[in-house]
Amino acid sequence: MNVLITGGAGFIGSHLVERCLNEGRKVTVVDDLSTGSMDNVAAFESHESFSLKVGSILNSSLIEEVVNDADLIFHLAAVVGLRLVVKHPVRTLETNAEGTDVVLRAAARHGKRVVLASSSEVYGKSTKLPFKEDADVVLGPPNRGRWGYACSKMLDEFLGFAYAAEQELPVTIVRFFNTVGPRQSGRYGMVLPSFLRQALLGLPLTIFGSGKQKRCFGYVGDVVEALMRIADSSNTIGEVINLGTDEEISILELAKLCKKITDSRSEMIHVSHEEVFGPRFDDVARRVPSLEKLERLIGFRPSTPIEVIVRNVAADIAGKLDGAVAA
Repeated sequence: MNVLITGGAGFIGSHLVERCLNEGRKVTVVDDLSTGSMDNVAAFESHESFSLKVGSILNSSLIEEVVNDADLIFHLAAVVGLRLVVKHPVRTLETNAEGTDVVLRAAARHGKRVVLASSSEVYGKSTKLPFKEDADVVLGPPNRGRWGYACSKMLDEFLGFAYAAEQELPVTIVRFFNTVGPRQSGRYGMVLPSFLRQALLGLPLTIFGSGKQKRCFGYVGDVVEALMRIADSSNTIGEVINLGTDEEISILELAKLCKKITDSRSEMIHVSHEEVFGPRFDDVARRVPSLEKLERLIGFRPSTPIEVIVRNVAADIAGKLDGAVAA
């Protein structure tokens, strides 16, 4: 099987590349390397079944070429990370909405199976927990940047279902909740690698807001396993599926766990969201997925405990830091 992975040089994408190659599939990656990294795919460059096309999903000629050769498409390419979303709202909307339209249009033209990455951000400010795929969403006003990202991902979902309705595109929407693991960068606001890097270097752990906000952190290995099962199953076509874990932890508790596992003496400091993201920023108190549908459709749910996840990510970051790690 020939697999196309847009955004395949990114964090989740590179793990998906590795899994597909290990299963004997031919993999083509399209990535503009804006948030992805050559380091993530360097180990695959010499693999005879791997091909990297450095380019944008907005390049319709490129996308037409790679979609035509594919049997299965994982569309992961998007602007990600709150820092980037808030700083570059135009780029966020163009890449996420227009880029997805380019990919879906080509996929529909050639009748290719698509697994389309969406986000838990589409649930917005809803307080009806756990979040279920058919629930109503509650978004903030358009002058607050993060909701532009949420709308762009929701538009991706509408586009997927529109192509399914009009051109019988076999598509599945996957709403990613917080996913963490080796290779993830903290550059754009990803909290776990940021905490661990700070802890290993003896720097203050920077907590945005009170730290009482709660999140669920799923391990990338579990997420990739679920993605493969979703793609290989016909009963997931036409569905929206939450993907993540429902094990909650507060950001403050996560910071303490990072300190404990790294045996760090770093202090913990609190910084307001406004100081980091500007005056127009909405935070979300809790974000918990319902995994009933995921488990019913593919017989699997992410289950790696948070302590195991933190240890794995800490080991990965420590290896990259080498001699820079504080004693």
